[in-house]
Amino acid sequence: MVHDPALDAHEHAEHAEHAAHEHDPFISRVAITVAVLAVLAAVAGSLETIEGGKALTSSSEAVLRQDEATDVWSEFQADGIKRHLYTIAAASGGAQADAWRKTAKDEGAKQTKDREKATENESDRDRLLAASRTHESRHHWLTGAATLFEIGIAMSTVAIITRRRWLSFGATAFGVCGILLLGLSYVM
Repeated sequence: MVHDPALDAHEHAEHAEHAAHEHDPFISRVAITVAVLAVLAAVAGSLETIEGGKALTSSSEAVLRQDEATDVWSEFQADGIKRHLYTIAAASGGAQADAWRKTAKDEGAKQTKDREKATENESDRDRLLAASRTHESRHHWLTGAATLFEIGIAMSTVAIITRRRWLSFGATAFGVCGILLLGLSYVM
């Protein structure tokens, strides 16, 4: 079963509107609480989905950067082997010794560029992994917030049915806790 926060919010708002038609101040107040909690649950659910997507995207991009770094490090090693072969060829003397020395030097310069590129890719990978962890953490906090809002909605519904004020206060407390988690998700 697919959970659609926007549809849930609309459905709860309709129930709240229906209950408000009874003209009982208690029911009207609880109905408004349901509507507010439903909107907050929809917001938290949407943000939760966004943060989950960003966590996956950052993680995938980090894997790509690691692959690129691995490829460049392989080139670095191959260039090092070539540089050593050209150095040995230059040391053996002969008519092409100067050409071999120049080629060995060029391979050394290419290795320096390879090292810089691989290190840059690894740095990007680390940055992307940190971003992924941040988004995943927010996702978890937002899941908690959405859950608290939904518990508040359920308690409000029971409060309307049973006309128990303490359930209404409990629902409001769950809503306040949900708001705190929603705010903390972007602070922590």
